Amino acid sequence: MYRKAFVAGTVLALFAAVSLAQSFDVVVVGSGGAGLSAAIMAKEAGSSVVVLEKMPYIGGNSNFASGGMNAACTKQQIAGGVTNDSPEIFYQDTMKGGHNLNNPALLKTLTENARYAEEWLVDLGAKFCFRKGRGGGQSIARGHGPCDGSAVGPEVLRVLTTRLKADKVEILKNHQVVDILMKDGAVAGVKVKTTKGTETIDTKAIVLATGGFGANHAMVEKYRPELKGFATTNHPGALGEGLDLAEKVGASFTDIEQIQIHPTVVPKNGHLISESMRARGAILVNKDGNRFTNELLTRDVVSQNVLKQKDGVAYLIYDQSIYDSNKLSRGYFEQGYSVKASDVKDLAAKINVPLATLEATMKAYQEAYKLGKDETFGRPEMLIPLDKAPYYAALVTPGIHHTMGGVTINPSAEVQSKAGKSIPCLFAAGEITGGVHGGNRIGGNAVADIVTFGRIAGTNASAYAKAH
Repeated sequence: MYRKAFVAGTVLALFAAVSLAQSFDVVVVGSGGAGLSAAIMAKEAGSSVVVLEKMPYIGGNSNFASGGMNAACTKQQIAGGVTNDSPEIFYQDTMKGGHNLNNPALLKTLTENARYAEEWLVDLGAKFCFRKGRGGGQSIARGHGPCDGSAVGPEVLRVLTTRLKADKVEILKNHQVVDILMKDGAVAGVKVKTTKGTETIDTKAIVLATGGFGANHAMVEKYRPELKGFATTNHPGALGEGLDLAEKVGASFTDIEQIQIHPTVVPKNGHLISESMRARGAILVNKDGNRFTNELLTRDVVSQNVLKQKDGVAYLIYDQSIYDSNKLSRGYFEQGYSVKASDVKDLAAKINVPLATLEATMKAYQEAYKLGKDETFGRPEMLIPLDKAPYYAALVTPGIHHTMGGVTINPSAEVQSKAGKSIPCLFAAGEITGGVHGGNRIGGNAVADIVTFGRIAGTNASAYAKAH
């Protein structure tokens, strides 16, 4: 998502701090897509619920989710003409993209239930359409998001916060959980630091939805020293405190060293250029004006290919057809992340690459489009000929994007101990968890993950609270 929109977004001001009861059936820690989904499900299952957010704004990294939400066999995907997809193919694509490190049971839960999560969002009022164009590592297009091509995260947050407001669920900002309180081996409450001091809230069940640690450079470098100095796309609150909370009560971790870098990030400032740009038809060229990769490979592979180029950067090039169809692309230009050129000659001059080389690159791509086959790099899908002037180009480099590792959960979203048993009353969903994405997250799977497992965590937390 655009940072300007993030700062100005009206959704952030929907919930002001109010007086807090001292006991709730379910406490949700974190107000991103996973936490809000969990809160809705728990509330509508009959539990009293509160959402605690440490930051002065809600949404976390969900504010920045731009690409889309993957789901197989939705009504919209089928209506869009894709009738050859299935949860099984979705599973195989994701397992392959995750280098076969994904937890099979968690992945099966995701790929079989993402369509219901997407349809649930639509039922809540999300203005979603099926998005043509496959993302990196996908054999079939299965992305969903706002029909105007705008960022998916803000729309998810809009519908979730609207529903929570109608359900009268409190979302309390500037409320940081600093300890999980246990009694007889089960969760019993949380200690919360607020602007007024510290207080204790009793609860029967907790859902941890605090996100990852992509903005904690010390923690990133602890597990991946080679990422020192990389910019991050994460919001400043993505520091991993939820992992500390879980570890102190005996939780185990899965794939904690698996950290993803995204190939198209604005150098130094960390602004993400969405993968949906490449899915829609954008290409990457180096400073010599040459393409150097299949742009639809997985993020880790494309990132490494960018880093091999001169100065470790590349130019993402797109044309007016993408500009017209994708609201995100217009934002990149308006915010100064891309330049505009009247034709290829002008583009070569503005990004300082050899004209003859860039002309040959564009011509070769357009010929490959006509033939329906990219013989040079094997790009499996070319939706447009990339020949509609004016042209646009954004300088990009890889940046820290997603932490695939985290707290170990089972398919019921129950947090697992180091002994391999469920910790009573403790659930988790979203980027705080590990195992869903394996060694590399497929673009579009994060939103599917947070909503799918957020719903599961909220439902099961409520059931547990009622039973105890």
